[in-house]
Amino acid sequence: MKKLAFIKRSNGRHWVGDGFPVKSIFSYQDIAEEMSPFLLMDYAGPADFPPTSRKLGVVQHPHRGFETVTIVYEGGVSHRDSSGGGGTIGPGDVQWMTAAAGLIHEEYHSPEYARKGGAFEMVQLWVNLPAKDKMSPPGYQGITAEQIPEVELPGKAGTARIIAGKHADTAGPARTFTPMNVWDLRLKAGHHLAFDLPEGHTTALFVLRGTIRIDDSHTVLAAELAVMEREGRRLAFAVSEDATVLLLNGKPLDEPIVGHGPFVMNTHEEIVQAIDDFSSGRFGQIRH
Repeated sequence: MKKLAFIKRSNGRHWVGDGFPVKSIFSYQDIAEEMSPFLLMDYAGPADFPPTSRKLGVVQHPHRGFETVTIVYEGGVSHRDSSGGGGTIGPGDVQWMTAAAGLIHEEYHSPEYARKGGAFEMVQLWVNLPAKDKMSPPGYQGITAEQIPEVELPGKAGTARIIAGKHADTAGPARTFTPMNVWDLRLKAGHHLAFDLPEGHTTALFVLRGTIRIDDSHTVLAAELAVMEREGRRLAFAVSEDATVLLLNGKPLDEPIVGHGPFVMNTHEEIVQAIDDFSSGRFGQIRH
C-alpha cells in the first residue's frame, strides 16, 4: 500500500501573460526528485473573464528539453508553434506539446471563448524528457475529449478519463517518451477508491475541487497535491465530497536537472547552448 509522503500547496499566485491567473503548485526547483518525471504544475483558475475582443494570453516564447501538457476544464485556449503545430482546445480537451530540441509557441484564449467570456480553469504540466530524447524533433498532439476514453469505476464511484497510460484494458491516446499515467478522475462522495500502479513510480493526486482522505487521517482539499511514497503498488483513498482529481504517475528519470527559464536540460553547458540557439533564430518562426 502506498503511503502519503506529504501534501504540497501552492507556491503563490501570479499571472502568466495577461490571460492565465495561476497558482504554482510545484516545480523542479522545490520537489524535483519527488515528482520526476513531472517538472512543474500551474493551476489556472478557477477564474471568470468577461467577454472581450482583446487577445488575452501569452506572447511568443521558447522552450527546449521537455513537454507541456495543457488540460482544459473550463474555457478555451488556442495555440501555435514554430514546428507547425497548433489548434484550439476547449473543455475536456488536452494539448500535448513536445518542445524537445526547441520551438517557439504562443497561447491565447480561444476567439470563441473570449467572445463569450465565462468560467476559466485549466492545468498545465511540464513533463521532463530523458537526456537521450531532449533533442528530438518538436511535435504537437491535439487531443479532443471524444478521443479520451472514459472508464466507469467500480461501485458507481465515478469515472476515469485516461489521457495517458493505461487503466485495466483501456489505454489513453497521448504518446509519451517514458511510462506514465495521467488520469482525469470525477469521483462521488462516500466511496473508497483503489488503483494498482507500478512499484517505484512517482504518484500524486491533485484535487481541483472537492475533498479526499488518505490513510483515514489526511484530508486533501482543493488546489492541494498529495504526493505518495514510491513503495507499494496499491493506491487507496476515500472521497469525502464529490471531487475532480488529476492522477499523475510516472517512472522517475533519475537524471540531473538544470533549468533556466523556459529551458530544462541536464547540464549548464546545454542551457548556454539553448540560449545561443534561440538567440540565433534556430528555434524557427511561427507562420502567420
